[in-house]
Amino acid sequence: MLDPVDMDIADSDFLNNQFDNGDSSDSDIDNYCMSFTCKNRLFGRQKPLHVVLGAGVSADILLWRNKQISAYIFMGATLTWLLFERTGYNLVVFVCHASLLSLTALFLWSNLGSFIYVSPPEIPETILPQHLFMRTAISLTATYNQALRSFRHVVFGTDIRDFLSVAVVLWVLSVVGRLCSFLSFLYIVFVILMIVPALYDNLEDSVDSFAEKALIAINKQYAVLDEKVIQKLKKSVISSKNRKQQ
Repeated sequence: MLDPVDMDIADSDFLNNQFDNGDSSDSDIDNYCMSFTCKNRLFGRQKPLHVVLGAGVSADILLWRNKQISAYIFMGATLTWLLFERTGYNLVVFVCHASLLSLTALFLWSNLGSFIYVSPPEIPETILPQHLFMRTAISLTATYNQALRSFRHVVFGTDIRDFLSVAVVLWVLSVVGRLCSFLSFLYIVFVILMIVPALYDNLEDSVDSFAEKALIAINKQYAVLDEKVIQKLKKSVISSKNRKQQ
């Protein structure tokens, strides 16, 4: 019988082989998810993290399954952040300088190439498919509608936990926005996306156990707050309304 470590390695190899060969199907994913340990996972997750992230190239990059590509992307983003943030190089200036350099090089190549017996450059004609823009527009529309529905649910809903959660997130974002620029904020988000999922994938059981205990403690504190504050506020509002109606 395999020990849990060997089982995890075997499951990972099975999933990677399925998606690398390109012949994965919904039944394969369902069969793999049925063998996934049914514990109290973070956010009620019932599937492996690799499957939740799409079980494709993006999941391999975020979980560092392909360490070479992940390292190249991380280094590229870091160098870009250092170029624009630490050296004070402006994005518009960089685009203009790069375009000017490319335009000058191609112009000289095409006009002076005949003198040095070099064929002029061939710039391939690129035609973007129309369905690409249509899919992007549909995706953005769906995202906007979902955000609008969530906003209406928080504003007109009766669950104060949703309101407090959104308020805390917005407050944290405002604090971060005062401490760093927008580019630095995007880089911080990128670093979190490249580090946190990989760490969680390696320390999954420990994190889930800690998160479950923390959630129980938070629910207990919220129950006390609801009993001592929120319910009293609701009763006072209802009583004031009844007095006005009388």
